Amino acid sequence: MTFDPKLAEIRFGTGLSPVRAAPASTDGMLRRLQGPDAMAARHPIPRFETLIPALTEFFEQSRLLRQKRGSEEAKAAQKRIRALRKAGRENQQLYLNATLRRAAGTEDGLRERLTRFWADHFTVKGKQGILIFSAATYVEEAIRPHLTGSFAALLKSAVTHPMMLAYLDQVNSAGPTSAKVKKQGGGLNENLAREVMELHTLGVGADYSQADVRQLAELFTGLSYDPRKGFLFRPFFAEPGAESVLGQEYGGGQPALADVHAVLDDLARHPATARHIATKLATHFVADTPEPALVDHIAAAFHDSGGDLMATYGALLDHPAAWDPRLGKARQPFDFVAATLRALDVPGKQIEALGPKDTGLYLALPMQVMGQSWEAPVGPDGWPEAEADWITPQGMAGRIQWAMMVPGLLRPELPDPRAFVDTALGGTASDTLRFAASAAETRAVGIGLVLISPEFQRR
Repeated sequence: MTFDPKLAEIRFGTGLSPVRAAPASTDGMLRRLQGPDAMAARHPIPRFETLIPALTEFFEQSRLLRQKRGSEEAKAAQKRIRALRKAGRENQQLYLNATLRRAAGTEDGLRERLTRFWADHFTVKGKQGILIFSAATYVEEAIRPHLTGSFAALLKSAVTHPMMLAYLDQVNSAGPTSAKVKKQGGGLNENLAREVMELHTLGVGADYSQADVRQLAELFTGLSYDPRKGFLFRPFFAEPGAESVLGQEYGGGQPALADVHAVLDDLARHPATARHIATKLATHFVADTPEPALVDHIAAAFHDSGGDLMATYGALLDHPAAWDPRLGKARQPFDFVAATLRALDVPGKQIEALGPKDTGLYLALPMQVMGQSWEAPVGPDGWPEAEADWITPQGMAGRIQWAMMVPGLLRPELPDPRAFVDTALGGTASDTLRFAASAAETRAVGIGLVLISPEFQRR
């Protein structure tokens, strides 16, 4: 393996910076990852639990609107609901702003990239109310604190989180012979169980059956949340009796959250999970079609360590295939914008000063045009990885328009394009690009040409 500091920052970090040194070794990258989370402290995003007062008020105002329809009370409730939604939309833009500030200013790029990777692996999307605007708070609470522990801990944190339970319609899932169904009706929902097996752990094509999905869904009954309280385990909804998943029995006594944790622990340590996670890591960080030897190496580290994430990351970083100098991955729109802000050294205060409105105008809307709407993936499998999904005519048109117009607004004093070629690309620029940057009529055009170059689109 030949470690390359600049390649490390491009492939495993958030891009090259003119003022922040690239990592000196893989050991240094891993040590920093285990250290204090400086960017979270500097650019805070609230955790989901802080939303409970607003969620409670939204719930109560919605109830009042239904019960007092047509009255003055209902009109006041409707006005308050609109205000809560407006605040939620503004907060969503502020969370994007903070996330970009972290990526642009970090000296721990691997942490930011892993946060986005796992947030996508455990995709959630708010479906109603102010949950629509709250995915970043889920990431802050369920994902980011668990990046360096065990996969089992991360899995349990994400799968049992209120945002996940709401997104996959688990909230009202009730066992077929539960007290809830007997007394009030209702039924079983298999969405969460299916996605846990298919997307979060074993992977598509693993050796499990529909019967396993159904038994897992029955074991999951009881997982719920109340907007006024947060997560709840409700035995009233839970299916009584033992459930068999992959030949192992769980439960059988009084329904309990511990039974759910037990099955998630076992799924986390399953050999198929090791291969699924290894494949996704190698595909996300290294190549759309990674070398089988790299996947085998990561899967072995995951399996042999019992799902220890630091051992898994170490295996990713210490394999020679991870340091192939060819840039084989397309930067997704978020990564493209973040790498631009970083390469231009746009100050965090300058980004923060955009506020919610201009963040939407200059950052969120352009990302949407490029093909990636903030916190709105199409389905629970998250964003696609293949280059063909991102380097499209419409997507490139969006990148070109943004690169030619917005950087100069965010940093009026643009650098010399002749120097920026190396600042942004670290020596990977072609002679053709160097000539184009040096011959540009204005700095803005020169910078734009570098940003839209094939070299900058890849990592």
